[in-house]
Amino acid sequence: MLQRVAVIGAGAAGLCAARHILSRLNSFAPPVVFELTDKVGGTWCYDERVGTYDNGLPVHSSMYRDLKTNLPKEVMMFPDYPFDPKLNSFLPHQEVQRYLEGYCQSYNILPHIRFNTVVESVKPVGMTTEGGESRTTWKVTSSDPSGHRKTETFDSVFVCSGHYSHPHTPDIPGIENFKGKVLHSHVYRYAEPFSGQSVVVLGAKASGLDISIELAKVGAQVTLSHGRPRFTFPLPPGIRQSSPAVAVDEDGSIHFQDGSVGTADVLMFCTGYNFKYQFLDGAELGLEIQDQLVSPLYRFMMPPAFPSLFFIGLCKMICPFPNFNCQVQFALAVLDGSVTLPSVAQMEDEVRRELKEKVEQGVQQRHLLIMEQNQWEYCQTLARIAGFPPLAPVVRSLYEEVWWQRRVHPENYRRLNYRLVSDTQWELIE
Repeated sequence: MLQRVAVIGAGAAGLCAARHILSRLNSFAPPVVFELTDKVGGTWCYDERVGTYDNGLPVHSSMYRDLKTNLPKEVMMFPDYPFDPKLNSFLPHQEVQRYLEGYCQSYNILPHIRFNTVVESVKPVGMTTEGGESRTTWKVTSSDPSGHRKTETFDSVFVCSGHYSHPHTPDIPGIENFKGKVLHSHVYRYAEPFSGQSVVVLGAKASGLDISIELAKVGAQVTLSHGRPRFTFPLPPGIRQSSPAVAVDEDGSIHFQDGSVGTADVLMFCTGYNFKYQFLDGAELGLEIQDQLVSPLYRFMMPPAFPSLFFIGLCKMICPFPNFNCQVQFALAVLDGSVTLPSVAQMEDEVRRELKEKVEQGVQQRHLLIMEQNQWEYCQTLARIAGFPPLAPVVRSLYEEVWWQRRVHPENYRRLNYRLVSDTQWELIE
């Protein structure tokens, strides 16, 4: 019997899952891909609307108009599907969207996607096979635009719904006293409306820094408020750094951690996103789904008690498409039996031990899914166990080069262009 797989989401991770399922039709039936919107691309799909779609559902994408990738296409691509070599290394989001549409066409994924379809619930059902073994199947209930509901049974579910849709807003005492506008970068689309205003941007990771630079270019006065080590590179005129905002006074003024006080027209949270899976019941799966952590997940993918449910792309600070590509191939090797998993107890044990080690090293709970340097060994391990080709070493080498460039030249690093020469070498193109 061919296994039936449900894929939730037609962004990069979902398309990657569908592509690899379609290349293994001797083990798997063609996938059913459920997509909330009317397009592929997920977070790369720019939508000027904010708030809700016409059907009342919240707008999914957090893409802003002038976003350019902060990774070059040479390391960003799926290993088996390069970008058009004529393009620059750093791309506007429209090119990534086009790339994902091309990927979809190239592997004939489109016929398997149900657009404008909401997954309402995913429930495990225990069943006993002829051999007396117990195995889990999944009841997936979805509804189409006409409101028609349908429940189907699958052998496995890939959750590829992304994690850049549900804004995380830390609690700042007294924020209700703020007299200006409070928003999250999820609803930021372009800089012009902020021209001439004073804006406190809270958070200085990729989007906080990026949006601050955009705002300064249109003449906003930006205070970049963050708790990271101060940036030592020169920031553009119009941006100054400050310590974290800790409270808002009754008169609307903002208190910072270093004791200074300021006022502003706008408070913009660039403070990341929460994990939310309205269609899952965490307790039923033995999972704790918190704002910044889903646990325990074996290999950052599967609940030990239900290893036919896979979360793809949950980790943060990774090279996304290559990472998805490794996770999907590992997951399919688990399903087709070429990878044997440890017992449920051993898997739980391993996850708890890994998390405990991180906590003992001082990693805060909200950072436990940040991979950074560990991503390379992680992808290597998945490839080794599941027997698929590992990522070429050049991906890591160029990723690290760009990471360094970004810290030194945050305004200009995207002007550089690269070329991959071999599996181990890249070069800078003049």
